[in-house]
Amino acid sequence: MQLRDKYRIALLSAFAIGIHGIESLLPSPIPWMRLGLANVITVIALLLYGFRTAMLVTLVRVIISSLLTGTFPGPAFILSLGGGVLSTMSMGVIVLLAPRLFSAVGLSIIGAFMHNMTQLILAYFLIIQRIEAVLLIAPVITLAGTLTGALNGLVSETVIRNLKKDIIEKNN
Repeated sequence: MQLRDKYRIALLSAFAIGIHGIESLLPSPIPWMRLGLANVITVIALLLYGFRTAMLVTLVRVIISSLLTGTFPGPAFILSLGGGVLSTMSMGVIVLLAPRLFSAVGLSIIGAFMHNMTQLILAYFLIIQRIEAVLLIAPVITLAGTLTGALNGLVSETVIRNLKKDIIEKNN
């Protein structure tokens, strides 16, 4: 891995950690439900720099954020890590197998869905252990995840478009 790649991962991770920190200050309708705005950085990293960068950004963000918020290595950390890793993996597989099939919005929605389903499964085994409770909350989480995934995808698409435009303008 080149030094340039390490700097890129560090910078993207710092953005993701900062966004996560700001988001944690926002009020939430349900205590553990978030918009997942830091996932914008993961989508951007995946589409501009590839799977490895996106996965490293996800891992650094989850680990550092959990250390800063005091959730390492508790259940919230495990839910966040599992959701982040599976989400990034699912988006990475789609980009690998069908790179032009989904836009940033589609990838982000898929990532949000996988993140939420992974968290539900982990929550069932680690915390809830009542399938009725999981089935009751699943539709709410799925709807919220789809909406926030679409929003995050739109933001990702806008940022990527503007970055590419800036690069083209600098080269002219």
